[in-house]
Amino acid sequence: MPVAPKTAPPAAPAGARTRAARRHRLVAGAFLLPALVLLGALVVHPIGYSLYRSLFDRTGDSFVGAANFREILHDDTIRTALGNTALWVVLAPTTATVLGLIFAVLTERVRWGTAFKLLVFMPMAISMLAAGIIFRLVYEADPDRGVANAVWVGVHDTFAPASAFPKARPGRDSPLVDAGGGALVTREPVRAGTTALLPLVGVAPDDLPKGTRPARAAAAVPGRVTGTAWQDFRPGGGGRTNALDPAESGYAGMRIEAVKDGKVVESTTAAGDGTFSLSVKADGALLRLPASNFAAPYAGVQWLGPTLVTPAVIGAYVWMWAGFAMVLIGAGLASVPRELLEAARVDGANEWQVFRRITVPLLAPVLGVVLVTLVINVMKIFDLVFVIAPGSVQDDANVLALQLYRTSFGTDANPGLGSAIAVLLLVLVLPVMLYNIHRMRREARR
Repeated sequence: MPVAPKTAPPAAPAGARTRAARRHRLVAGAFLLPALVLLGALVVHPIGYSLYRSLFDRTGDSFVGAANFREILHDDTIRTALGNTALWVVLAPTTATVLGLIFAVLTERVRWGTAFKLLVFMPMAISMLAAGIIFRLVYEADPDRGVANAVWVGVHDTFAPASAFPKARPGRDSPLVDAGGGALVTREPVRAGTTALLPLVGVAPDDLPKGTRPARAAAAVPGRVTGTAWQDFRPGGGGRTNALDPAESGYAGMRIEAVKDGKVVESTTAAGDGTFSLSVKADGALLRLPASNFAAPYAGVQWLGPTLVTPAVIGAYVWMWAGFAMVLIGAGLASVPRELLEAARVDGANEWQVFRRITVPLLAPVLGVVLVTLVINVMKIFDLVFVIAPGSVQDDANVLALQLYRTSFGTDANPGLGSAIAVLLLVLVLPVMLYNIHRMRREARR
């Protein structure tokens, strides 16, 4: 029995198609409307109002045109903020990306790589405010409180030990006088076969160096100059000035030099009981206690001073965001074909050549994502600078986002100028955003 051929269904009238398309657009619009309302309320309206407000004075009553933007170019504080923001854009994303790349590559082959990545990524779980408080303490100037200076001072004192007597000084009617430059010298030359007394005061008993013993009077030795350097103070008071008394402590390690005609002819250091001995070369010389005996302890680096405050805050930012870069780069590294890496090694390439000529080029798209994301992030950095930088150096550590806050809500608030700074910040971010959109579209077309 022959089968009747299938026929196409009759086409819908043009009016019905129009109504269906209109209905689909209405449904799509209904779903998009909440998002569009939120976009307009939270993004479009603030941007538009900031642009509008930037054209008026601080009260909002007088139209000033581009005067606020001209003030940005002439205000020294805002220009400092611009310069620091540029420094942030150059240093912070690059450093975080490079560290993330290094961490991702080096931890790929080790068994404890996951634990290391967890430790590096952990700061991302901390808020900017908490990180700022942490690093405010890390950068504390006092080495007994600030970790950075504790480490720095420890390394410095390993190679250049601190003096044990920074507060030592001559007492009343002392045989020692100021020689200039922080050194002390005897009033009269010393003679062989006699003893010299070098009394000092001002060192707390708990600060005396290890090995200190009760001071002892040195015995006169023919052909030698002997003497005692000691703390001319007895706990509890009493005793005689410029004379050895029981319970007074020797200055262990005190350096003594014999000086003739401005030249050091011999030198020695005091024993634990403060006694010392010099050869006949010291006969007729002045005894000098060099300034190195009294040098103030090394106090470390002023991390939060005007010079280093911006690099110090950038260091805190890198500590937080290097983990973010490491995780993204590590994910990209996992997708790199292992055959290419092994083929390069078989062809004789060393690890550095494999990393530079294969790994990095293949990771270029991921590195671009990380770098652009961090650039946008640092353009609006605010919390870390506000919390870490002390008030006395905030002008030196200033960035655009912080200046926007200070100008708009500070003591001498100027919402018009603040809005102009906000517009400037938007203009600076736009090229990076457009580049990111162009890059994503180009990747989607591949």
